[in-house]
Amino acid sequence: MLDTKTKEQNLERIKLLIREGEGLAAEFKEKYTSRIDEDIVAFSNTKGGTLLLGVCDDGTVSGEKLTNDLKGRINSLARNCKPSVFVEMAQIGEVVAIEIPEGDDKPYSCGSGYFRRLDGNTQKMNHEEIRIMFRENDPSPFEERTVRSFGFDALSSAKVLAFTKEAGVNIGETTTVDFLRSLKVADEKSVKNAGIMFFAKNVHDFLPQTQMTLVAFKGTKKGHIYDRRDVRDDLLTQFNEAILFLEKHLNVRSEIRGLNRVDIYEIPFAALREAVVNALMHRDYSITGSQVSVEVYDDRVEITNPGGLPKGLQQKTFGKGISIRRNELIADLFFRLDKVERVGQGIQRMKDAMVEAKLKTPEFDTNGFFRAIFHRSPEFAMRQPAANKVVRKSGQISGQKKWSELTKKQQNVLEAIEKNPGISRDKLSQFLGINQSAVQRHIQRLKSLGFLNRIGPDKGGHWEVVK
Repeated sequence: MLDTKTKEQNLERIKLLIREGEGLAAEFKEKYTSRIDEDIVAFSNTKGGTLLLGVCDDGTVSGEKLTNDLKGRINSLARNCKPSVFVEMAQIGEVVAIEIPEGDDKPYSCGSGYFRRLDGNTQKMNHEEIRIMFRENDPSPFEERTVRSFGFDALSSAKVLAFTKEAGVNIGETTTVDFLRSLKVADEKSVKNAGIMFFAKNVHDFLPQTQMTLVAFKGTKKGHIYDRRDVRDDLLTQFNEAILFLEKHLNVRSEIRGLNRVDIYEIPFAALREAVVNALMHRDYSITGSQVSVEVYDDRVEITNPGGLPKGLQQKTFGKGISIRRNELIADLFFRLDKVERVGQGIQRMKDAMVEAKLKTPEFDTNGFFRAIFHRSPEFAMRQPAANKVVRKSGQISGQKKWSELTKKQQNVLEAIEKNPGISRDKLSQFLGINQSAVQRHIQRLKSLGFLNRIGPDKGGHWEVVK
């Protein structure tokens, strides 16, 4: 909390939060408004967090003063929440920091309803989500627990560096431990299981159930295995390994569109990526002796995770925009890595991608395990190449990411830069309707994937889109 740190420590912590951008546990407001009670109850209903007054959405510090009048207004808003919320506030540098703890009596509401944090935003809860929170509020989810034998020395600085690079976050001189604390995956004494699953040197030594099995079968039934990988590493590595495995074993064709060659997989990777990240975000990690699995058959791909629907979510509301997350911290980390796009739309995105590709709608089995089944197209594999098409069989493709596999936001960034190579980050932010920290994350990701090069200095230079 704010009163447990020195003035210098608090200032460094706030600077780090601003550099990281808005997320599960951080919200920026340019100035005070009476509607911040929505953010107060949202943090109380989720994992707690810090509300910064005097900071714009893009991280620019506009400044705010914590007068006695302002302090009284904020306290009044917090007391009028139901149940009342206790907040701490302080003037830190040029901004006002309001610290809101996770509540013990969820759900909390304010005058305009019930709210919670999702993917860096305060979202109003619908009736079904409120009902579920009333009924199934788990006081100690697995991702929040700790492993007694795990110490800070078991963290991997290389994994933290890889995470910050992919997320486009510059943590400066901040220590690894303070960075994890800012993400709410560690406290003063220990690292939570969510932090272990992303940043431990040897995840399997402490949480052996945190693993993924990748299997390719010959035929349409379990039996003849011709390729297998067991990934016993952090969740980001599991995600990347799963995508590479699917690239290796799915057929792909190339079509010439204008002057460009476009690679098209027999199953849209937008749907497969969504299924893989959903499996990692929503699996029940308290179930031991099991793992997330990706299985490739001659006629289908199955992606399975232990744990059916999250507690309280009914089959009749499944896939209808109700966003209930079993692991909110893990989901926030994947959001920061730009692996999650739209709140509560994962299932619909998978369906839309398959329909757009003129393929059968994916099937979902939610009995104990959650299984997503994607049917392969027999016509795809047998299609003969026309003059402007090239068909390649499984195993003949590289692991290089293709334009068509990027997220829609990443593609929008590339398209905007392609039209105007000299465009600034500020103009990109305005053109795309997203804050500058998000633009920076996308640019860093695209540079690391080899899609963008910077030619010349920041001022006077330009971007080059690599085909």
